[in-house]
Amino acid sequence: MIRSTPGIGVFVTEAPTAAFARLVRRDPPRRTPVLFDTVCVLGGSIAGLLAARVLADHSRELVIVERDHLEPAVSPRPGTPQDRQVHGLLPGGLAQLERWIPGITQDIRSLGGVVLTSQEVDMYVDGVEQLQSGDTSLLQCSRPLLESALRRRVLALPNVSALSAQATGLTYRDDAVSAVRYVTEGAEREMAVDFVVDAMGRASKLSDWLEQGGYTRPTLHRMQTGVHYATAMFDRSGTDLDLRFTGARFPMLPGPGGLSVGLITPIEDDQWMIGLTVYGDSQPPRTLEEFRSLCDKLPEPFGKAASGTVTREVLTFRQADSRRRDFTGLTRFPARVVSVGDAAISLNATYAQGMSSAALHASCLSEYLGGEPDLAAPAETYFSLQKTAMDAVWAVSAGADAARTEILQGIEVPDEVQRQRWKMGQLALASATDETVAEALKAVGYMFAHPDTLTDPALIERAVAVNRRVTAGG
Repeated sequence: MIRSTPGIGVFVTEAPTAAFARLVRRDPPRRTPVLFDTVCVLGGSIAGLLAARVLADHSRELVIVERDHLEPAVSPRPGTPQDRQVHGLLPGGLAQLERWIPGITQDIRSLGGVVLTSQEVDMYVDGVEQLQSGDTSLLQCSRPLLESALRRRVLALPNVSALSAQATGLTYRDDAVSAVRYVTEGAEREMAVDFVVDAMGRASKLSDWLEQGGYTRPTLHRMQTGVHYATAMFDRSGTDLDLRFTGARFPMLPGPGGLSVGLITPIEDDQWMIGLTVYGDSQPPRTLEEFRSLCDKLPEPFGKAASGTVTREVLTFRQADSRRRDFTGLTRFPARVVSVGDAAISLNATYAQGMSSAALHASCLSEYLGGEPDLAAPAETYFSLQKTAMDAVWAVSAGADAARTEILQGIEVPDEVQRQRWKMGQLALASATDETVAEALKAVGYMFAHPDTLTDPALIERAVAVNRRVTAGG
């Protein structure tokens, strides 16, 4: 990425690994100047709430505009039908939540959330149990509980309020956003603002509004996934299972019933939440009988967890593709507007990156606002930082989805791509027995490190040597 030094105006090229390492740091921001009178965040999702938390330090008044009523109670929102499925908060994402909202982990624990150590996580890849390593905490709860806890803390800030309304457009003045148009109680209104955050999700209308205003429409990239999710919940009090997280992955070739991923997570109210994911032509289980039958074909904990009393029937959800919008290098773009979360990049939930990615966008926003930004110009520094974060998560999930599609469809890939995938295969194989390799992969998978860290020749050589010894029986 290109990064400017504040106050100097000299541009230097910064490696993505260095920029990413700065974004995932956990210390509070050094500078939080008040830059705005009124800020508007469009969308009260996790991405919107975290953006609001960051911007609360830089504004006198902040309004979250959300079409769903932002109730304090724990309940699914109509605008997020996917929140009934299993949601994973990666350890890197949890670290960012604690950075912006200290004590949020304890808040969620007090509401029934479960905190596990890395020694309480069992992972199976193609049926083979993986090495346990590291010392990392994982927070387990339902998406509605997590969002409720965040909402409670953010709306408690003295300069933050929520408005139940449907955003309908933007107004511009001097090549900058100057107002938000919205409809509430059947009446169309307008709010003068100094800065706007688009957190309207993967169906965001911002691109349309920009084009209508004479600005360049961001390029939309899609990666077809055809993912089907099925999730059910069971009483865990009567099951013969320790309090653990269990995952089963079939990275390339489908597992039983076309399965890609199976997850068992302990959540609030003494329940197991079990999520099953299938790709393509395979259909997810839709009845309890089908769900339990598929669980019985996975490692033993799945059958045991699904044998408990049902607390919520099977719910399914389909995601046709992953999406990202490219806001860098646009010919004409207004000042004082940015995009966060799914509005910028919507990922295959199989990789559990969505909420953690949104947390990184909050860090991008903080660095941009704390770096003496030129508010009369487009937020290029922010979008460049965000691109670093988006490139990192896109490489993991979209890269894996592309490889899966090419293998299943017999698509020929360039030699260089084959070499890169061979290296990743060596790392994945070695991670089952070597702690150093396993920790390097986890650092990327948990969103503590950039994927480029896995290209270190010494790490690849170690993985190859480990695999040779295992093959030779040494």
